[in-house]
Amino acid sequence: MAGRINDEDVKAVRDAVPIDAVVSEYLQLRNAGGGNLKGLCPFHDEKSPSFQVSPSKGFFHCFGCQEGGDTITFVMKIDHLTFSEAVERLAAQVGITLRYEEGGYNPSHQRGERIRLVEAHKIAADWYMEQLATNAEADAGRQFLAERGFDQAAAAHFSVGYSPQGWDHLTRFLRGKGFTDKELLLSGLSQEGRRGPIDRFRGRLMWPIRDIGGEVVGFGARKLYEADNGPKYLNTPDTAIYKKSQVLYGIDLAKKDIAKVSRAVVVEGYTDVMACHLAGVTTAIATCGTAFGGDHIKILRRLLMDNGSARVIFTFDGDSAGQKAALRAFEDDQKFAAETYIAIAPDGMDPCELRLAKGDEAVADLVEPRTPLFEFALRQIVVRYDLDTPAGRAAALDEAAPIVARIKNSGAQHEVAVQLAGMLGILDTQFVVKRVAQLARWARDRGGKGPAPARGAQQSYDAAHRPAVSGPALTLRNPVYATERELLKVALQRPDLVSPAFDAYGIDEFTAAPYAAVRQAIMDAGGVEYGVQDSQDYLVRVREAAPDDVVRAMVTELAVEAIMRRTVDDVYASTVLVQVRRRAVDRRIQEVQGTLIRLGNGGDPAHLAAVQNEVWVLQQYSQGLREHGAAAL
Repeated sequence: MAGRINDEDVKAVRDAVPIDAVVSEYLQLRNAGGGNLKGLCPFHDEKSPSFQVSPSKGFFHCFGCQEGGDTITFVMKIDHLTFSEAVERLAAQVGITLRYEEGGYNPSHQRGERIRLVEAHKIAADWYMEQLATNAEADAGRQFLAERGFDQAAAAHFSVGYSPQGWDHLTRFLRGKGFTDKELLLSGLSQEGRRGPIDRFRGRLMWPIRDIGGEVVGFGARKLYEADNGPKYLNTPDTAIYKKSQVLYGIDLAKKDIAKVSRAVVVEGYTDVMACHLAGVTTAIATCGTAFGGDHIKILRRLLMDNGSARVIFTFDGDSAGQKAALRAFEDDQKFAAETYIAIAPDGMDPCELRLAKGDEAVADLVEPRTPLFEFALRQIVVRYDLDTPAGRAAALDEAAPIVARIKNSGAQHEVAVQLAGMLGILDTQFVVKRVAQLARWARDRGGKGPAPARGAQQSYDAAHRPAVSGPALTLRNPVYATERELLKVALQRPDLVSPAFDAYGIDEFTAAPYAAVRQAIMDAGGVEYGVQDSQDYLVRVREAAPDDVVRAMVTELAVEAIMRRTVDDVYASTVLVQVRRRAVDRRIQEVQGTLIRLGNGGDPAHLAAVQNEVWVLQQYSQGLREHGAAAL
């Protein structure tokens, strides 16, 4: 066991290291007034800062979770160190030599385990860097970097190194520095071999992974040789100092600029981080062999301070794996107060490839926020369905609505639901909003376990919009239905007034299901043109063409019901013809505009132009009907 650190040395360390300098390495601090600073507490989740630091007193305190103490206490808690380990780390930073009450002068074997493991990683990182710079064997690594646009200065800036192909080069080097085999195995730098510890990383390009405080805690290693049977990327296993779900590559370099500009760019690989930083995007970071998750969000939230202008941009690849990563990130989206976006190069290149092909400006342009993450995630869902059919739109809604329902902020949930309706081309926006709200209520009632099973969106939509088959309610409740009913009465009772225009009307121009069925029966009977030729047999033929008794009864009802105009002439017939057609054209305009919304800005230019042209043609036709009436039919 290490001896007790001399009290005077502890005081010297405490006095020498300003608490605000230490705390600001982990979270963003802002002026709180009275000489104090404030930030989001790193020890519990919160949306408004209750964590305060008093530089003059050397203390911190959180008014939310009640954690508090001095500089040493903060380091102990934030990095899970013992008292001695925290003092030793801070002393090393300011160059103070510690004395121990027992055991004499600070021998290395007495230092805390975590300090020893961090020390081993620092020495290993320096050794790997030296190998890349001087070892002839490292030509493969240097060539790998050069082919991706990274020179020696870039490699040095990111401390990139090389691990030789031998079995135990690093292991023997660290033994020579006084590290035991147990420490080498605990660090993850070595692994058990047949005759003792051997190097874990051999013949690979090495990226040191640092924690937010700048300490090397692990490595990411890239395969260089075909003979290497290991994975393309090999990371340090979880150790006492390294948890892959709790580290972000590049956070040590990016943290100050992330806090300064309230923006973080999340990329997928080590070379992508390098490319972004060299291109001037110095807020780029990456996960280390794992999906972006809740612990990563906690790190960023402390730096971003969750202010309203904060932004997080994800640059996932455009392939299926990248899309899945985006969907996973979207599931955690609401944990950010920041706005989240996704950036994908049109040709699917990652930032490293983009920089090599098109230069630094292309990388900087790529990460400018364009597509909100929620929009991208929902588009990945709805694009799998045929949105030109009611069944396809309903199925897409069934899958997308539960995701939108997870958004806790009711205002944001409503806004996204409205946009989802636009993506799907569902004109009844309120139906989608209500559907999402219903799923959210079910989730709350079930204790946050997700929406309960319920009838599908198609069933719900049909139930909400299904008209009655017949009767006064259908006739009077809706002016659209009333106009359609009038046109059918004229077509059955005075076919001469609507011939030949009526026969050119499609089934879909009648929105009420029973009226559409009657229109079909008229068509099957030969149309109104037949009615002009033989008015006596006409109604008999239409009734016989009806598919069932319900439609047959509707034909009879419409054939005998009085037309709602005392003088039934060609002027009145033209009026109802135009009203039904105009409404059908306007519905089609809304549908095509829904298609434009679904396509967004990333669609095929030729397809977008064709759809936009269709909207223009329809709008001109609608205007012609409005201005010229039946003459425009």
